[in-house]
Amino acid sequence: MGTSASEIFDLRNFYFYQSGNSFTGSLGSFSYKIVPESDKLKAMTWHGMLCSELAEMEHEKEFPFTQEGFDEMIKWLEDTYKSENNS
Repeated sequence: MGTSASEIFDLRNFYFYQSGNSFTGSLGSFSYKIVPESDKLKAMTWHGMLCSELAEMEHEKEFPFTQEGFDEMIKWLEDTYKSENNS
């Protein structure tokens, strides 16, 4: 599709989130959700097949709602995925 902002995850570009859209995805059993809020981006991760509303979040982190914060969030998601899959 060519719109992914990550080399690991099928994420959308920053404009997608600026437009107020949330995004949920997974890679294997690693699931994630990105939620734009008024002044921040919130990223959450969990394992398993449950939807985000039913799952117990394992990691949550907030980032500034800027392109730099978005880039930092992608790095955090990728690092979290790598650390849990290399241990």
